[in-house]
Amino acid sequence: MSSELRIGIIIGSTRPGRVGPQVAQWLQEHAARLGEAVYEVVDIVDFALPLLDEAVPASAGRYANAHTIAWAEKIDTYDGFVFVTPEYNHAPSPALLNALSFVSREWNDKAAGIVSYGASASGARAAEMLRPILGELQIADVRQHIALSLITDFENYSTFAPSEKHLAGVQTLVEQLEDWAGALKGVRAAKLEAAAAA
Repeated sequence: MSSELRIGIIIGSTRPGRVGPQVAQWLQEHAARLGEAVYEVVDIVDFALPLLDEAVPASAGRYANAHTIAWAEKIDTYDGFVFVTPEYNHAPSPALLNALSFVSREWNDKAAGIVSYGASASGARAAEMLRPILGELQIADVRQHIALSLITDFENYSTFAPSEKHLAGVQTLVEQLEDWAGALKGVRAAKLEAAAAA
């Protein structure tokens, strides 16, 4: 089943000068080589999401704005995700949290991995804060986490030059993510079948 899987690598920062795109491209290159799923980089900048502006909660599934509908349609195409997030003030970026809040059903019963980056803790605190949010969205986050240091994995805090040691972690992340995404794809299919039969 894993050959049919689609995984979105979501760049979780919109900040000028961000390094997230470098990390996402690196991850896509190695995940595509190590795994069997199709990995695609998704940049939330391309969707121009404002601060959450939907009047009805996302759980109702009644999206009114064109940017929300476009975002929902994109997220719906994936079986799993890797969230690439910086750490700002011990937390994920506000842009990523905002993007997560725009839609609901499109996230449900899918798997996710986390890649974080930061200075003092390599983004670990952002990753840990992100996990319960993913749980609320019914996204099953895998155990493996790639934590990148702005001090040792970047030159001058800006040019990505990761240590080779991270590739073993990427291998484990890919294996866990594809296993869980495949299993949850079956869960979604069973739910659709049950709904159609009801």
